[in-house]
Amino acid sequence: MSVSHISDAVQTPTLWRLAGFIRQQQQHWQERETPPDFERFERELHEHVMALERDLLTDELKRYDVTADEISVEGVSYRPSVESTQTYMSAAGALEVSRHLYRPSGRGSKSICPLELQAGIIAGLWTPRAARQGAFAMAHLTPRESATLFEEIGGMAPSASTLDRLPKILSTRYEAQRDVWEDSLRASDTVPEEAAMLAVSLDGVMAPMAKSEIDAEGAMGSVAPETGEKVAGQSPAKRHYREASCGTVSLYDAQGQRLSTIRYGRMPESKKVTLCAQLEAECQSIMALRPDLKVVKLADGAEENWRFLDHLDLGLSEVQTAEVDSVSITDFYHAAEHLKQACDLIWGVGSVTSRVEFARLRELLKEDKRGVDKVISRLRYRARGRRGKNREALEQEIAYFRNQRHRMAYAAYRQAKLPIGSGVVEAACKTLVSSRLKRSGMRWTRAGGQAILTLRSVIQSERWHCAWSLLSNDFRKPVAIVTPNGLEVLDPAA
Repeated sequence: MSVSHISDAVQTPTLWRLAGFIRQQQQHWQERETPPDFERFERELHEHVMALERDLLTDELKRYDVTADEISVEGVSYRPSVESTQTYMSAAGALEVSRHLYRPSGRGSKSICPLELQAGIIAGLWTPRAARQGAFAMAHLTPRESATLFEEIGGMAPSASTLDRLPKILSTRYEAQRDVWEDSLRASDTVPEEAAMLAVSLDGVMAPMAKSEIDAEGAMGSVAPETGEKVAGQSPAKRHYREASCGTVSLYDAQGQRLSTIRYGRMPESKKVTLCAQLEAECQSIMALRPDLKVVKLADGAEENWRFLDHLDLGLSEVQTAEVDSVSITDFYHAAEHLKQACDLIWGVGSVTSRVEFARLRELLKEDKRGVDKVISRLRYRARGRRGKNREALEQEIAYFRNQRHRMAYAAYRQAKLPIGSGVVEAACKTLVSSRLKRSGMRWTRAGGQAILTLRSVIQSERWHCAWSLLSNDFRKPVAIVTPNGLEVLDPAA
């Protein structure tokens, strides 16, 4: 004879209902000639399992509550205030838990909940796993889409407004400790043995801003504070756009195959200060491990980008810095765009001759060792007989190639297996910013947009797991009971 013992902790009505549901399904197979509806069984089974999970989570969460005459958290003493019931959001659905609140001495002081501090409840509502799932969904979808997704999946059913607040709450914590946490994320990374070069790039992409953000720039008049460019004369729609910034740090092997990429996205900021600091710290972290890597600086022709890249501090000693093989490259595809504009100015927009000459000069620029010089010579020759605005526009294109000439040895770069295109950072602009922040009707505050970009950055950089550990741990705090003999630190796991 066998005896089965079930702990009192799991003898809940939901467990017995689940067992009864399974027995009923088995009985259906015996009594019916046709098979039962599998989709219905699948849905109802999930509902029973979620109900059981909610009971078990509620029972477990109660263990984190504290009843004492006095407790201490981070050196501050608290005394009992009130006992109340709170509803928490778990991945399985709503949990109703009775908990005790404590308040420090002093009028108007804020109460704390030891249960929430010890369990790591986020924003007084979310269990850690539920918050992680909600944040991940919000990184990819709108609040309404995320709410619909959870409704379809079954389990928790947060509202769109509740989901909308979550990334902002997390971002406030992340930004407060961003430097320290990003150092921690970098410390957990490794550099593949086959890595031969490090490529760093940055670029910008216009993001739609809320009217309140534009109004806050009143002191700047018609000048955008993040770019310094005049916005007067733009259409009303364009006046609501400001330049967000993206940066990437990639590792390549000796054959030019990309091995990994770290991506950063920041909302509009003067001179891209934060992004530049992030990229510099990323490069320093990698070069500290592998000072032998070749360094490739890659961007379009924007002066602001090269002002940063030309003075990039790799964090090495003077001797090591002198030994670093560093190359600066103007993105070939931006150069090709300027070449196309020059050809259209000379031979006419969309003309057959323009298309033929562009294809020939583009190949020359890319494959010939003296390609950029030959392109400049060809454009100068064609500019001689021009007059007026056409001549001025063509001279601007020629000036672009002259100014970037020292970064346009594309044939040599290709022979050395170096990347000549900034496609990685342009893709980051699209996937980090455009695909999420530039959907129909969207307008963003800097704080709201950054909350989304931070989540997307760590996810796309394959740092989500470590980043979430830092975030969720920040919501946990140890609680100690004050006794006549001193402090007794509680261990909920005991």
